Amino acid sequence: MLLFSLLGHGMASYAEAAEWSVAPSVSVKGLYNSNLLLTPLPHHESYGYWVSPVAEFAGKTERLEVSSRIAADFVGYFGGQEVDKTFENVFVPISARYKMQKDVLGFTGGFVRDNTLLGELQETGIVLDFTQRNQWSANPTWTRSLTERWSVQMDGQFSYTAYDGNQTRLFDYRLVGGSGGVLYQLTERDHIRFTGSYTDFQTVNSFLHSSFPGVSMGLTHAFSESSSGTVYGGPKFLSSTVELGNGVGITSRETVWVAGGSLSKQFERATIQGSIARDLSPSGFGLIIATNRAAVDSSYRLSETVTGSLNVVASLTSPKSLTATGSVLRDRRYVSVRPAISWKFSEWWEAEVSYMYRWQDFELAPTQDPATPNSAQSHAVTFMVTYYHPRQSFSH
Repeated sequence: MLLFSLLGHGMASYAEAAEWSVAPSVSVKGLYNSNLLLTPLPHHESYGYWVSPVAEFAGKTERLEVSSRIAADFVGYFGGQEVDKTFENVFVPISARYKMQKDVLGFTGGFVRDNTLLGELQETGIVLDFTQRNQWSANPTWTRSLTERWSVQMDGQFSYTAYDGNQTRLFDYRLVGGSGGVLYQLTERDHIRFTGSYTDFQTVNSFLHSSFPGVSMGLTHAFSESSSGTVYGGPKFLSSTVELGNGVGITSRETVWVAGGSLSKQFERATIQGSIARDLSPSGFGLIIATNRAAVDSSYRLSETVTGSLNVVASLTSPKSLTATGSVLRDRRYVSVRPAISWKFSEWWEAEVSYMYRWQDFELAPTQDPATPNSAQSHAVTFMVTYYHPRQSFSH
C-alpha cells in the first residue's frame, strides 16, 4: 500500500510534466512443428497460426517512470487429435520506478496467461502437459542510499499460479518471499552485494510445503561502457514436507548451493548476452526443483533493414523434494536452439523467418523397461509478419 500511495503521489505531483506514449502493433504468423508436445511416443506433425496484437505503454515524469507491454495471442494448432487445440495467451505486465532524494521505490508484476509448453518449459526445462497457465505476480522493491558508497535494498516476492482443467499431474501453487541486503560500491566499476532471502512454497491443496532461506554474495563489474558482468553464489537451506494424511508427513532437509553469472557486450552492430545459473524454482508438478541453466542471446545487424539473431537454452533439472503425490520426478535435460532473421521491408512493416530445434530426455525409473523411449526432439519453422503503428506521444 505504501508503494502505491507514493506512486500515486508522484503522479499527482508531477502530472504537469508528464510524458506518455503508446506504440501498438500486430503480428500474424504461421508455423510447422514436427513434435509439438515433445513426446517420445508416436505423434503427429502439427500446423498452427498466431495472431498477436500488442500495445506498449510508457509514462515518465521527473521522478516516476511507468511502462507496460500488454499483449495477447490467439492461437490454433491442427494436425491430430492430441494437438488440435485453440487457446489464448494474455500478458499484462507492469513496471514502475519512483525516485526520491535518497530512496528508490520499484514494482514489477502483473498477470500472465500462457501455455506450459511455451513458457514453463523454457524457464525450468521440464515438459509439462499441454495446459494453460495463469500466473499473478507482485514484486515491490525499495533501495535507500546511506552514503556515497553504501546502500540497502529490500525486495518482496509474491506469485500465484493456477492451471486450467482437471489436471492429475499439475498442481496450483503460491510463492511468498523476500530478500534484503546491502550494496557497496567498491570502485566506480565494481559493486558488491550481500543478501539474505527467504522463500515459502505451498501447493494449494496443502500436500506439499517447502521453504528455503538463504544467503548470497555477488559482484558486478563494468568492463567498459558497453560490457559488464555479474557473479554470485551462496547456500539455500531447503526444507520440504509432504502430507500423507492423518497428520503423517515426510520431511526432508538439504543444503543446496546456488550460483550464477552473466555477461553482456554491445558492439557497433552486434549484441550478446550470456548467463549460467544454478537455482531452486517451483514447478507445476508440485515440488521444488534445482535447475542448472545456461542461455545465450545474440543479434547482429547485417544491414540497415536486416537483422539476424540466435537464442540457445540448455538446462539440467533435478527434483529436490517428492512431488505432491509422493511420486518421484527423474532428472531431465533440455536444449533449445532458435536462429532467426528479420527484414524491415518498409517503415512500418517487418517480416521474420525462424527455426527452432528442441530436445529433451529424462532418466528412467529403476522399475521401467530399459527399452522404453526416454528422449524426444522437435523441429519448428515459423514465418511472421508484423505491422507497427506509428507511436503516439503526448505530454501535459
